Amino acid sequence: MTLSFAPPAIAAPQDLDATLRSQGYAVVRPQQVAALAGLDLAALLAWRPLWDDLPPDAYLRDGGRYRRRRHACFVVEGAAVTLAPHRPHWQPVEYNALHGGMQRHFDPMSAALVVQPVWQQLLAWLGQVCSQLKGAQPWYTEAHQFRIDTTDGIGRPTPEGAHRDGVDLVAVFLVAREGVKGGETRVFDATGPNGQRFTLSEPWSLLLLDDPRVIHESTPIQPVADGGHRDTLVVTLRAGNFQGEPAR
Repeated sequence: MTLSFAPPAIAAPQDLDATLRSQGYAVVRPQQVAALAGLDLAALLAWRPLWDDLPPDAYLRDGGRYRRRRHACFVVEGAAVTLAPHRPHWQPVEYNALHGGMQRHFDPMSAALVVQPVWQQLLAWLGQVCSQLKGAQPWYTEAHQFRIDTTDGIGRPTPEGAHRDGVDLVAVFLVAREGVKGGETRVFDATGPNGQRFTLSEPWSLLLLDDPRVIHESTPIQPVADGGHRDTLVVTLRAGNFQGEPAR
């Protein structure tokens, strides 16, 4: 396997769709995220305190205590974003060998966030990106707020290892990175030997993944200061249904 390092960000906003089609992933700078979604970057940066109130993830099978999270589901169709009834998160073991096959009940995301017009617009933009890539249709969307901390000396953003999520598009936003080293992102061709590695460092930089085409992981983080942590927002979009439910 060849794992190379290269500056990954798209050169210009208009290159996003072409980049996703050509290599199966794209990295978008924060200013480009704001421009493409039609948002003020300051509005996204203002959400940062909402990651200070995440409950512990009680389902870690490696015995760790390093992950906190909240979860919410939506249906995105064009400009319409509808909050779906709260449901457990479920993945098959084929996509998550460590935590697949079980219903994981996480606390819902804050209503103060999910009803904001900025939040609705961000999801609608991701739906537009997915529709450009896959064809216009409703997108069954799951959002996860994550904090990976270093309380026990090490935190694992992807304890399941390199994986796919079993969806159509994955969006990984870096919200904050404080007092840590590591956390390198690695993206591999799903059917080939090549991969890329890089580290997201700017708040609200974005990694977009055409999930059927690539496998991804993030390396563990270690503290370089007290309270070191890495916060992300992960949004997945899937055609047909939420995982674990009949097609609609």
